[in-house]
Amino acid sequence: MERDSSDEEDDRENLIDQNGREPKTTTANHHGSSSFEISSVGRDIRARIRRACGPNKKRLLATLLPLVVIIVFFSVFDVRRIYQGIPTISFGSSSTSSASAAVDNRLRESELRALYLLRDQQLGLLKILNRTSPAKPNSNSTSPTPISIEELRSQLLMQIRMNRQIQQTLLSSHRFGNASALTDDNVDLELSGGFSMCRKADKIQRQRTIEWKPKKNRYLFAICLSGQMSNHLICLEKHMFFAALLGRVLVLPSPKFDYHYEQVIDIQHINNCFGRTVVMTFEEFAELRKHKMQIDRFICYVSTPPCYLDEDHIKKLKSLGLSMGGKPEPAWLNDGKPDEQKKHFLAEIVPKFSSEDEVLAIGEMFYADVEEEWLKQPGGPLAHKCGTVIQPSRLIMLTAQRFVQTFLGSNFIALHFRRHGFLKFCNVKKESCFFPIPQAAECILRVAERANAPVIYLSTDAAESETNLLQSLITFDGKTVPLVKRPVHTSAEKWDALLHRNHIHDDSQVEAMLDKTICAMSTVFVGSSGSTFTDDIYRLRKDWGSASVCDEYLCKGEQPNFIAGNE
Repeated sequence: MERDSSDEEDDRENLIDQNGREPKTTTANHHGSSSFEISSVGRDIRARIRRACGPNKKRLLATLLPLVVIIVFFSVFDVRRIYQGIPTISFGSSSTSSASAAVDNRLRESELRALYLLRDQQLGLLKILNRTSPAKPNSNSTSPTPISIEELRSQLLMQIRMNRQIQQTLLSSHRFGNASALTDDNVDLELSGGFSMCRKADKIQRQRTIEWKPKKNRYLFAICLSGQMSNHLICLEKHMFFAALLGRVLVLPSPKFDYHYEQVIDIQHINNCFGRTVVMTFEEFAELRKHKMQIDRFICYVSTPPCYLDEDHIKKLKSLGLSMGGKPEPAWLNDGKPDEQKKHFLAEIVPKFSSEDEVLAIGEMFYADVEEEWLKQPGGPLAHKCGTVIQPSRLIMLTAQRFVQTFLGSNFIALHFRRHGFLKFCNVKKESCFFPIPQAAECILRVAERANAPVIYLSTDAAESETNLLQSLITFDGKTVPLVKRPVHTSAEKWDALLHRNHIHDDSQVEAMLDKTICAMSTVFVGSSGSTFTDDIYRLRKDWGSASVCDEYLCKGEQPNFIAGNE
């Protein structure tokens, strides 16, 4: 390094004694002069120590304390290990100046980077401080939203990790050989306790339930036609509620008319939860009623279009051997569009749908806005002994567990990243829910930082062009967080053997329910706002007790930073 000229002047001044005379240089006898000088210096040192100790012992302590600290430091750390491998610089060689300049450049760069990070850390800490400050009385200014304990812990952990990054930046220019041993790659784990900020959510106790005790020979035939499987499961849940209110056994639709529910959900589990037969398959109903396969009364909850039934669906019902006792009748007149149904309450429902007819059918309950707060309780509105009533089939549950054991482990984030058809769907809403990939990646990283999970399970219908870009942006603390998708089946992998052995591995609804089950088992779940697939996962997590305080919709509280125009 270049030396400042003022340093040289200070050195020359130290060679002049107090009277301003330069010391005389003599060529005395070597042994005589050296012994005289040593004894002289020794007397001088003892005299200084006596002067220091005499009037003020604290001055001596202040003088010796730094020396003690230095001695302790070098006795604790292995100095040889620190300096081992540092190249010896030969002064006077032509490479000295270039090597010195390179070191200087590294120092300047690391110091500037550290200053930049320190400024970011200062701003982050000030934001935390502002949000913990109490609001001033009689102040018209808008105060920031108070910070929660969980968010405060998350922000402090972020600052600890930023401090770690600053340390690494400053040390990066000094790393010769084994000098990197000065840093500990596990320091942030020690400081944070290696814990996730995302504890399990407190389970909410159900406030109100009703008994489901079907009367003899009274059946409710479920009609669910709107949307795909997730919509149909919500529709079935509401049918179960109505069946309990009306004292009827719920008859599931035939696979020839609707989905193959026995392959997707556990029918026997439902009956076990209530300790009696409250649900039966269409085949069981047909065997029981083979001499009288008739729907005695058909009520349309959604009257426009009537029960969501078209001519094709009516033909399918008749092909099952069912006859109609009368035409479908509307439950409510002038009820508006399907997704704009008026709220209805228990006092209205029971009189409207009560009937002495043996077989009652109610058409399309997905849009029914009935006692929503009651319906959305953990475990639902019905009294039973299980965590949840509608849950994946046993084969799907075991396959999901085997997949988690093979690829994910106990600590993973699950992400439902809905894309196909979602661009148009979201952009017609008041608040769009379709986010550009870079913005989505930032939101995912914030959750990953809080959750401290090594992998993310990705449930998506997105194209590889989108998922590849997303994966390239999911880097945390200098490491890529892998996005894991279910692989294509190979005979070498046994985690999905049960589905293949039972010939249901190619069923799209089985695969969808398998994805839901894996997501419901995750430590933290991030879903897509507006998706009933996501809503069904939240239901399972809430009912199973696997929900986390960090569960959220992707980029909650944000708008996409770019929104395309509508057609």
